[in-house]
Amino acid sequence: MKNCYGKTIESNKLQAPENWHKIQCIDMHTGGEPLRVVTGGFPEILGNGVLEKRIYVKDNHDDLRRALMWEPRGHADMYGCLITEPNDEHAHFGVIFIHNEGYSTMCGHAIIALGKLAVEMGWVEQTGEETEIIIDAPCGRIFAYSKTNGRTVVRTRFHCVTSFVVSLDEIVEVKGLGKVKYDLAFGGAFYAYVDADLLGLNLDAKNYAGIIKAGRKIKEAVIAGSDKVKHPFEADLSYLYGTIFISHRSSAKADSKNVCVFADGEVDRSPTGSGVSGRMAVHHARKEIKIGEKMKIESIVGSVFTGSVVKEVDFGPFKAVIPEVEGNAFITGQHTFFIDPEDPFRKGFFLR
Repeated sequence: MKNCYGKTIESNKLQAPENWHKIQCIDMHTGGEPLRVVTGGFPEILGNGVLEKRIYVKDNHDDLRRALMWEPRGHADMYGCLITEPNDEHAHFGVIFIHNEGYSTMCGHAIIALGKLAVEMGWVEQTGEETEIIIDAPCGRIFAYSKTNGRTVVRTRFHCVTSFVVSLDEIVEVKGLGKVKYDLAFGGAFYAYVDADLLGLNLDAKNYAGIIKAGRKIKEAVIAGSDKVKHPFEADLSYLYGTIFISHRSSAKADSKNVCVFADGEVDRSPTGSGVSGRMAVHHARKEIKIGEKMKIESIVGSVFTGSVVKEVDFGPFKAVIPEVEGNAFITGQHTFFIDPEDPFRKGFFLR
């Protein structure tokens, strides 16, 4: 590499001391939402299955999550994932999702990105114009399908885990907002879905701080006032991940807009894959979308996912659906991060 003076900089000769921790990553984005994929240097992750491995990382290596997600290597809205062994031989690999607050159970934008990476990196053998990638996530098994042009993945769609509506038209009292109507649904994670137009909430990027403030308030109020955030089979999935604001005021390229505030006040730059999955369950329950019909949903930065319902299924006490979400991802960089044991900020920090 040459600097601005035309002289060569031998950056590949940088040798970190042996006592520094070194972690290799590939950075990507899906619809503008970042994804840092850890490819090497992370300690062995123990546990039987992805859910147990997720707990193991939380209990034993949370300092590395903070180091990779928080400043100075990341930022308050960073997102990432760890690749693990699958739950059994019927999947290609497993994944643990990480973010500013901890560990999510599902992430659609990450699945879309991993579908691209798995094919282009040769982790999964390409089969014709569309390759199936089977991924074990904490919420269950995900089937992704990456469409290629030659060796390049141009689109990835995935069938999410069984998604269902817990309740429609719930009311919660929110300080500063009054009575807020919301739908509670699961698309790999639980979300409270709120009509932003009824609140008079502008979902443009210029209202970023206002969206975070409202999303946090609603999430806190729902957690405090509802006992319905319960998965029928997995207690570890029984928590409210975020608030999703919906607006019918969108551009001509989409049917509506989605803005998700999740974890510790993160705002998803993409339309949110798990959020779109839950929305498909909501729209199907309201008879607003039929099996096979497609809906284009725009994000806060203008990127678009296409959502649909593949089929209806019974899931415990719920009439549920298998949703499909489609989008595209891009590789932005490759890194080896150093963690100097003498660095006072080695475990990260972030400012909000």
